[in-house]
Amino acid sequence: MLKLDGATVRFRQRAALDAVDLEVADHETVCVLGPSGSGKSTLLRVVAGLQPLDSGRVSLDGADQAGVPVHKRGLGLMFQDHQLFPQRDVAGNVAFGLRMRGASRAEQAARVGELLDLVGLPGAERRAVAALSGGEQQRVALARALAPSPRLLMLDEPLGQLDRTLRERLVVELRSLFGRLGTTVLAVTHDQGEAFALADRVVVMRDGRIAQTGTPLEVWQRPASEFVARFLGFENVVPATVTGTVAATPWGKVPVPSGSPQGEARLLVRPGGVRLVPARDGLPCEVVSRTFRGNHVALRLRPGAGPLLEAECELTASPQPGDEVGVAFAAGGVVVLREG
Repeated sequence: MLKLDGATVRFRQRAALDAVDLEVADHETVCVLGPSGSGKSTLLRVVAGLQPLDSGRVSLDGADQAGVPVHKRGLGLMFQDHQLFPQRDVAGNVAFGLRMRGASRAEQAARVGELLDLVGLPGAERRAVAALSGGEQQRVALARALAPSPRLLMLDEPLGQLDRTLRERLVVELRSLFGRLGTTVLAVTHDQGEAFALADRVVVMRDGRIAQTGTPLEVWQRPASEFVARFLGFENVVPATVTGTVAATPWGKVPVPSGSPQGEARLLVRPGGVRLVPARDGLPCEVVSRTFRGNHVALRLRPGAGPLLEAECELTASPQPGDEVGVAFAAGGVVVLREG
């Protein structure tokens, strides 16, 4: 439905997008993740027609979009700051795109009522947008973006200004809503939890290029590189030499899954792959700190050699800072990474 071929954008000598190839299928929700300056917002602007390409091509339903203005691309746009019209009530905001397309008053009223029901704001047509909460304004912005039935809905940090509890609730509602409507969605966010909860497929960007793409489960369980692993928040990354199903590391011998790449590599040990055992039965470590994470405790451990280790344990089995513990490694929590 959407296809980018070699999409390149340069700002002076820097490539904000560097020959990016990307496809989004009908009814698919794709979330683009990356640190600031990775190119994710530039990618969104290119698809929307707000940023011209220096080279490459953007196609929608097989049609090259070169020279096609924003308002003729059939897109819905929803931004972090809502960009609602303060002088219009809720109905006036939601109906904006319908008026631009020449819909009759009766058609506008019917579609506005339908969408407000859909986003959980029934009967809100006459309310002033300034009197709405942040979450309600976000729902109005979504209804406005959906009103003209866009072939592609594009979200730029859609929940970035909301508090965590509301954000977590809305992202579940959005996923359910997009599934019911069959909407095709391209979203940009820096929030990993938001992306992994919302997306059918996640795209991680770095320096204008795609570092990895896959389902949320694939990317989370098997980061493709050290950059992706660290971007996702994993810290247990060390140099290693892999031979068979064992890797030599600064922490000693660590088991790796069968079929892992051999030779010199970087090794990720996920916190869940670090098991606490009696000190005499594993790698001796001192507990440096522990942090409550809701359903588990995150530990930082100092081994006799090598960098600090991050581990997880159950609430009832959590050692205290200063305690001595042993560490063993589970191959299922180990990933052999590409360099970089």
